[in-house]
Amino acid sequence: MIITMNRTFLQCALLAVALCLLMPAKAQRYNNGLVDKIVALVGNEMIQLSTLESEVHDMMAMGVISDKNIRCQVLENLLIQKLLLTQAKLDSLSTSEGSIEAELENKIQQYKTHFGSEKAVEEYFNKPIFRIKQDWREQLQEQLLTMEMQRALQAKIPVLTPSEVEKFYRQTDKDSLPIIPIQYQLRQIVFYPSKEDAVLAVKEELLNLRERVMNGENFGMLAASYSMDPGSALRRGELGMTSKQFFWPMFSDAAMGLRPGQVSQIVETPDGFHIIQLIEKDGDMFNARHILRKPQFGSDVRVKAFNKLDSLKNLITKDSLSFETAATHFSMDPKSSRNNGLLADENTGSTYFEKDQLSPTDYNAIRNLKPGEISLPYESTDFGSGVGFSAGRPNDGRSGNTVYKIIKLEKILPAHTANLKEDYPVILEFARNRHMNDIVEEFISDKQKTTYMVIDPIFSECTFQRSGWIK
Repeated sequence: MIITMNRTFLQCALLAVALCLLMPAKAQRYNNGLVDKIVALVGNEMIQLSTLESEVHDMMAMGVISDKNIRCQVLENLLIQKLLLTQAKLDSLSTSEGSIEAELENKIQQYKTHFGSEKAVEEYFNKPIFRIKQDWREQLQEQLLTMEMQRALQAKIPVLTPSEVEKFYRQTDKDSLPIIPIQYQLRQIVFYPSKEDAVLAVKEELLNLRERVMNGENFGMLAASYSMDPGSALRRGELGMTSKQFFWPMFSDAAMGLRPGQVSQIVETPDGFHIIQLIEKDGDMFNARHILRKPQFGSDVRVKAFNKLDSLKNLITKDSLSFETAATHFSMDPKSSRNNGLLADENTGSTYFEKDQLSPTDYNAIRNLKPGEISLPYESTDFGSGVGFSAGRPNDGRSGNTVYKIIKLEKILPAHTANLKEDYPVILEFARNRHMNDIVEEFISDKQKTTYMVIDPIFSECTFQRSGWIK
C-alpha cells in the first residue's frame, strides 16, 4: 500500500488526535501551583489547561514519548478540533447517542486491556470508572462531531476525470510524487490437502493433553512445550488480562464460561484448535492460558501434492499446457483460479505486490526467479505467516490452512517514481489527497480569520505549524 505524506497529514489535522505534526517549538513550563484555567477560546468553545494536560497524560499512558514540543502540538490539534466543532454546530451536524456510547466503551476496553483491570484504570486516573466515563463522554461527542465535519469537507472533493488526473500529473513536481518499490506480478496453482485425518489427529492430541492436566500435570508447562501460538507459549500459554472483544467470539465465549482453574473442552477457531484454562475474569475481561494446535499433514500427503505439482510444471515447461489453463482447471484456490491463476489484492484489485505484501514463503519461492519462470513446489499457508493469535485477535480473518503450490513469476516492476501508465490508481489517490489538503488548509485559514480566538500568553513561544493562531 502506498501511503503518502499528504494522507498522514490530513488524518492528523482533521481528527486532531494523532499528533504527527513536527513543530520546532520551545518547551512550555507552567508556574508551580498553577490552577486549572482557560488557555484558549475559539468562538464559544474553550480549551482548558486540564484538557490539554489530560490529552498529554492519555498519550503518555498509551506509550507516546513526551518531548519539548508535545504541548504545542496538542494545543494546535485542539484548536483545529474546536474550529471543526464550531462549524459542525453552525451546520447543525449531529451524532447518535449509540455511536458515542460505542466509542466510549471501546476506549474504556482499550485502557482496561492496557492496564490489566478496571481497578488499575481507576487507580491510574485517580477516579472511579463512572467519573472517567463522564469526563470522556463529552470529549468523544466533540471528536465524533469533528469527524462528521471531516466527512462534510471530504464531500467537497471533486470527482477527478482521467484528463484532470493527467493534467495534475503534468503540473506536479516529479520529485514530490510517491516512490513505488519493486513489485511482482504472480500466478499460482494451489492444492489443499484433505483435512479430515489431520483434524482428527489434532483433536486426539488435545484430548490427551487435557487428560494430562486433569491428572495433575501443569497446564502452563504443557503449553510451553506443545502450543503452536509462539507468543503465548513463551509465557506458558498465558494471554494476559484482556477484553473478550479482542478474541474470536467462540474463544471468548468458551473462556468466559469457565471457572478459574477450569479447563475447556476443545474449541475450534479460524486459528486452529484450542484447550483453554481460565486464570481469572473481571466483568467482560479475562486472563487465560491456552494450547493451540493446528492440523499437520504427514510427509505422504506432502509428497503426493508435490508430485502432482511437479507433473503440472513439467507439462507447462514442455509447452504441452499453459500455466493459465492449468491454474484454471487444477488450482483449488477459488479466487486466483477464476483469474487464470493471477493473484490480485483483495482491497485494491491491483495485480502487483511489494515484497512486504508477500508471505515469507512466497517471496523465498520467487526471489531468484526470472520473469516467466516457475518455482519448485513448496508448502505455505493461505494467509502468510504466524497464527496471529498472540496479539489478541486474528491477523486477517483467513483460515491459515496448509497449502502446497507452485508460483509463476509473471513480471517484475522495478522501483520507480509513480507514473500514469503503470500507477494510475496511485496518482489518482495522490491527487485526491492534494485536493483534500487544500480544502482543509483553506478551511482552517478562513476560520482563523473569521473566528474569535484568544490564546493564553503562556503559549506565546510556540512556533505552530500554521500562522494565524495568535493575533
